[in-house]
Amino acid sequence: MPAAVDVRQACKCYGDLRALDNVDLCIEQGEFFGLLGPNGAGKTTLINLLSGLARPDSGQLSILGHDVVTQYRDSRRLLGVVPQELVFDPFFTVRETLRLQSGYFGQHRNDAWIDELLHHLDLADKADTNMRKLSGGMKRRVLVAQALVHKPPVIVLDEPTAGVDVELRQTMWQFIRRLNGEGHTVLLTTHYLEEAEALCGRIAMLKQGRVVALDSTRNLLHSATGCRLHLLLDGTLPAALTPQLASQEGDRYVLALSAYGELESVLMQLRVADVAVRELNLEQPDLEEVFLRVVGKA
Repeated sequence: MPAAVDVRQACKCYGDLRALDNVDLCIEQGEFFGLLGPNGAGKTTLINLLSGLARPDSGQLSILGHDVVTQYRDSRRLLGVVPQELVFDPFFTVRETLRLQSGYFGQHRNDAWIDELLHHLDLADKADTNMRKLSGGMKRRVLVAQALVHKPPVIVLDEPTAGVDVELRQTMWQFIRRLNGEGHTVLLTTHYLEEAEALCGRIAMLKQGRVVALDSTRNLLHSATGCRLHLLLDGTLPAALTPQLASQEGDRYVLALSAYGELESVLMQLRVADVAVRELNLEQPDLEEVFLRVVGKA
């Protein structure tokens, strides 16, 4: 069974800028995969190569075994891409836009599926509205519907929730999760790391065109040692605990602990100093902390 997305030694340069530098990446069918990185890391360049908007200088990329250069028509039919930019045709309604997009992929009389997309993306009441009259968030919903209108087995979401309200995010992710549960492969790029942590089974991190981390989300989180202890105190933090002090705002302190076992020692120091604890919260490492550590080291 071929991989949903297979990238081997992919390189892409724009003048002196090496946007992708020998990238290797394999995403299996049915995965919910996250591609993370700072601005300029090469995420969108990789997506452009997969979707045929740019050609690699070297290396090979394929969608479900179909080469994106030599078998462009086959690979493109298997792919649905939600771009970052709000690109739309101002002369059509929402429904007309989706029907037109369907025609590009040879899909006809698929109004039942279009109606389902409109329902799940909360666009049903906007079906006959001209695209010019939609808000930015509504336009982004239409972009998602366009990417899904031909029922592609591989879905690429490039910052799909940028500028989108919380309610739509939840609705959209429920729908995307359903599609993933039905066997669709999802490749997500996002700056909302809590989304990637909640949704993605595996994550790759890019920096300066190179993969600097690639593992399951669980393993990446387990690689982060220590935790953060948030305290609201009636009194001053004992001097013995200042080496662990990460930040302070008035009577609120954040201590960096290298292990959970240090909590007992901290509480003992507070008791000895007769400092009462009004609030206490132990925060586990999250994907943002892992991301900053990995990308910073890289």
